[in-house]
Amino acid sequence: MKPLKTEGPRAGTQAARAPQTATLAEIAREAGVSAPTVSKVLNGRADVAPSTRARVEELLRTHGYRRRRAEATRSPLIDVVFHELESAWAMEVIRGVETVARESGLSVVLSESAGRLTPGRTWADQVAARRPHGVVLVLSGLDASQRALLTSRSIPFVVMDPAGDPGDDVPSVGATNWQGGLAATRHLIELGHERIGAISGPSRMMCSRARVDGYRAALETAGLPVDPALIKAGDFHHEAGYRLGLDLLRRPDRPTAVFAGNDLQALGLYEAARELGLRVPEDLSVVGFDDLPVARWVGPPLTTVRQPLMEMAEAATRLVLDLGRAERPSSATRVELATSLVERSSTAAPRC
Repeated sequence: MKPLKTEGPRAGTQAARAPQTATLAEIAREAGVSAPTVSKVLNGRADVAPSTRARVEELLRTHGYRRRRAEATRSPLIDVVFHELESAWAMEVIRGVETVARESGLSVVLSESAGRLTPGRTWADQVAARRPHGVVLVLSGLDASQRALLTSRSIPFVVMDPAGDPGDDVPSVGATNWQGGLAATRHLIELGHERIGAISGPSRMMCSRARVDGYRAALETAGLPVDPALIKAGDFHHEAGYRLGLDLLRRPDRPTAVFAGNDLQALGLYEAARELGLRVPEDLSVVGFDDLPVARWVGPPLTTVRQPLMEMAEAATRLVLDLGRAERPSSATRVELATSLVERSSTAAPRC
């Protein structure tokens, strides 16, 4: 992944040793290397043999070593990691991070994990070498070794919109995705729609599952059946909205309304409807999710669930900076910002 920039304890005594009491000298002695070599590993220097680096990293993890914050000289940077970096959604997040970084006199380093939900080992080494004030991971996460590496360097991290369960000990910022899916579907039901489809995002992502769960809850609460044939799993891209939209709209018993898991898929659904000669909202009502700027300018303007992306990014960045200033690590924080339905012209009562 490439940045895109703007005398040591005996084995028998290890268990008795309290975590974080080992010094660099002790770790160096146990690893059979010099203290400067351990320091090079901590600083992400490249001039350390891979086998030596692995041995030192393992000892740092075993001892729960955490660099004292006074030792942790930071660069004026914030690292932001996206699992994908190619949409207006990402731009809204970047704007939020940039706002807080600018206020704090920091610059932002962007990385992309090419669709993987966990960045590669090379990325972790690069972050250790950069020594940023903190790391914000967007729709991404860290494995145990990456978390240990950042923790040992006193580099705080926060997950924004976690793809999976980040764990009780990982600070995170998200949105009320379930409530958003509920509100979107309830809006369509109140307009009189009974056959409502859904194009979700990837099922491996927690936010996708939550939105569909909200959709299901709205239907069940209204006494309407949940038809699995009307629920399609997409990937949050325009092409998936178009392709899966065609699948839904070509059905003889096609839905009169569709809840798309994000705005990009909703726009793909628009394209599918036009190709089949269907008009929005006269023949098909559409609700998206995110409220990207483009949602206001398409024809017709898109009814959507506003996810406060900039505010989420700002909250995640402030949280990671607060964690970096703390003398002791705080307990993990979970922040959820509210979603809200924005009614525009893409929804209407179904035709009789």
